[in-house]
Amino acid sequence: MTHAEPDERFTALYHAHHRQVYAYAVSRAGRKLADDVVGDTFLVAWRRLADVPAPPLPWLLGVARNVSRERFRDDIRHASLAAELRAWVVEADADIADGVAERAAMLAALAGLGEDDRETLTLTAWQGLSAKDAARVVGCSTATFFVRLHRARKRLEQAMSDVATVDRHRPVPIPEQEYAR
Repeated sequence: MTHAEPDERFTALYHAHHRQVYAYAVSRAGRKLADDVVGDTFLVAWRRLADVPAPPLPWLLGVARNVSRERFRDDIRHASLAAELRAWVVEADADIADGVAERAAMLAALAGLGEDDRETLTLTAWQGLSAKDAARVVGCSTATFFVRLHRARKRLEQAMSDVATVDRHRPVPIPEQEYAR
């Protein structure tokens, strides 16, 4: 086989079957990806020109099918990877230090409340009791417990505000190594 023969054979193959392969690619992958599928199909045909059987169309369509499947798998992999990266970005935005600072502020504010307020809040928030069940624990009516809970939440909100104000005005301590510089 001379150098011109493979070129001529491939050119004839391309011209004879391009339309059918393109139509098949559109039906499998859509117009956006059809050109890429056709290009990859004929690239495989060029690389394996000696393996192309005598009626080439079924073989070409099989290659186009495999190429479109691979594209679909690639798209799924890329979408999955993009979703994972977006999740990492969201997690990174929710800095763990912020959660620790909020928890510390909440605990400090809760510690500043009276024993009855702490018990009222923790029975519902931490123990997960309903107002009716929590009222039984503290020995009052459900209506009275709701009033106590409302007042305890207001006092906690005020204590949280006070803790935030104190933290904003507190100077940041500099470690001793910083003084040595």
